[in-house]
Amino acid sequence: MRDPGAGHPDTVEVMEEQEPQRNAADRAADRARERAAARRRVEQQQTWVDLQIQQAQERGDFDDLPGFGKPIKDLDGRSDPDWWLKRFVERENITGVLPPALQVRRDDADLDARLDGLSSERQVREAVEEFNEAVHRARFQPLGGPPMITDPRDVGTEVTRWRERRDERRRRAAAEQPAPEPVEPREPKRRWWSRRSP
Repeated sequence: MRDPGAGHPDTVEVMEEQEPQRNAADRAADRARERAAARRRVEQQQTWVDLQIQQAQERGDFDDLPGFGKPIKDLDGRSDPDWWLKRFVERENITGVLPPALQVRRDDADLDARLDGLSSERQVREAVEEFNEAVHRARFQPLGGPPMITDPRDVGTEVTRWRERRDERRRRAAAEQPAPEPVEPREPKRRWWSRRSP
């Protein structure tokens, strides 16, 4: 049997008009379903995250964190855009990121302590020569920045000062040690072959 409306021009036009409306309605329904599914996924993820945090709290994973119970630093209202970078450099003890003139000033301030940690005169000479090379490199650096005011150090003078500080540390260490208690002389033990039998 033949469809009475098949092939009729009016029927084709009505079907073509309904097709975009149905597709638009289907697309809108699909978008609504996708949004609802995404909303459910986010809610499930939040629930999972909350569950993980609660379990960690029950285990005590957050009890011994650094700074627990202390006020947060630097909340005085000043806004420094590089606060995170400064805190990172301080926490990780990063050196060598300063302009050359400032890095040499910092090295100059720390040089005596660094030299005191060395054990031989040769090492002290090498450390002072290395410092002097850094001063010369910073002085002739083409980069801008703060003025270079640090002078090189005399190797002989630094070695003499290192020796004096080392001798002073040794004298203080010897003075802090308690004197050994005198040992009472004991009678020598008699050997078995020298014992006389009664």
